[in-house]
Amino acid sequence: MNNTIMWKEIFESGDAVKVCLDKNAAVVRSAVESFKARKPAQIIFAARGTSDHASTYGKYLIETTTGIPVGLAACSVVTLYGAKVDYSNACVIGVSQSGEGQDVYEVLAAAKASGALTISITNEPESKIAKIADYHLYCACGKEISVAATKTFIMQLLLVTQFTAELSGKPELLDNIERAVRETLGRADEVAALSTRYRFMNECFVLARGLGYPLALETALKIQETCYVRARAYPVSDFQHGPFAMVENNTAVFMIAVDKTTDADVEHTINRLNDVGADIYLVTNKPELFRKAATGVLLPDWCEGIPGLFAAAVCAQMFASNLSLAKGNNPDAPRGLAKVTVTR
Repeated sequence: MNNTIMWKEIFESGDAVKVCLDKNAAVVRSAVESFKARKPAQIIFAARGTSDHASTYGKYLIETTTGIPVGLAACSVVTLYGAKVDYSNACVIGVSQSGEGQDVYEVLAAAKASGALTISITNEPESKIAKIADYHLYCACGKEISVAATKTFIMQLLLVTQFTAELSGKPELLDNIERAVRETLGRADEVAALSTRYRFMNECFVLARGLGYPLALETALKIQETCYVRARAYPVSDFQHGPFAMVENNTAVFMIAVDKTTDADVEHTINRLNDVGADIYLVTNKPELFRKAATGVLLPDWCEGIPGLFAAAVCAQMFASNLSLAKGNNPDAPRGLAKVTVTR
């Protein structure tokens, strides 16, 4: 029985989706109005850890729907090297659960000083990152206590999607997200049972491509920090080069295939992995792909694209929490970690 705080907070995501969307609708509209009036040439995200994975998702989503180039800030360029970066023709978005990351704060401060449009995404409206930005998007999912970020990550993905939907004029980007989160939470017992298969796992790979790649990064991080497993994420396009040589019989490989644009590349990698005897755990909405895996989660067919990515994120969180317990760990308090990590 999973009675951890992490498990409880995962399940708070279901109710938080609508609350988050409703609370941020007006400010998202205002931020996009300012964006369109100023016409910045690029968008730059500043973040660390889980927030960086949400930002990487934002890069893929914004570029594919709007054509606006999106970059990820190397915070140390500002905080340690003291470089004067010209952000004047950019929109800079700082993402931090706690809103207290010093490096993200300093990038936003530098951006604002150089004349950039600044936006923050946090779960703490009174934090310094929230207050310094021109616009603050609020996760609004209640305080997160467990060290591993769960519901805040889902809300960060949601806010990035909401912002992109408004910016691109494509409200359909938000379709079925709440449904996907709730449906996946309803399969908790299934995911928990699957995790016991991997209780002796010490290392694994997590693979996807395109919009799915940031979810692979986050899945690997959740397994690392709660289960102490050496998990490494790759886009399948890179993995098919040098890293593939590390795979041998029974190597655990977790894969995400919920995007028809990239599914063919994922399938090609699945076939190669099967040829060398890898143990494939697949999250997909495609029955024909699912039959090629050893195990995993078969999502409903409507979980295509963005809804499937949210479902995959919830699956990863539930899997990691239960695997942590199966290994005798406490997912609420991973060794050597704190809830707020301050870096420069």
